[in-house]
Amino acid sequence: MSRTGSCACGAIQFKITAPFIGVGMCHCTKCQKASGGGPNYVALTPKDGLEVTQGQPSIFQSEGTSGGTIGRAFCGNCGTPLWSIPAHEPFFALKLGALDDSSDLEPEMHIYVSSAPKWHGINDDLPKFPQMPPSG
Repeated sequence: MSRTGSCACGAIQFKITAPFIGVGMCHCTKCQKASGGGPNYVALTPKDGLEVTQGQPSIFQSEGTSGGTIGRAFCGNCGTPLWSIPAHEPFFALKLGALDDSSDLEPEMHIYVSSAPKWHGINDDLPKFPQMPPSG
């Protein structure tokens, strides 16, 4: 399994070498800011399954809802959001829009729906969680 991705200007390029853990939509307020509106569509990628092959992403650090630090990788040249880096999780939350081809991926759940704005209707039968889904 191998996938490639990049930012809009091509300065940052990467490849994914491990299967995704899952695909979903995050409605937290920080993801809304990163997406410029509605949810972020992400694929959970094992941390050892993402390799930057060109360039170096910029990282913005902030506090997540868990109280832990979360980094948000983006291109410092064109601003494309690339992935989030939760401090205490074994995965990156890769932005589906950064992949060269995501046409075969389908979201499996909604998270942080308690933060979804009223103007963003969630009109599907996928599982919905007020914040993170229960672990284990």
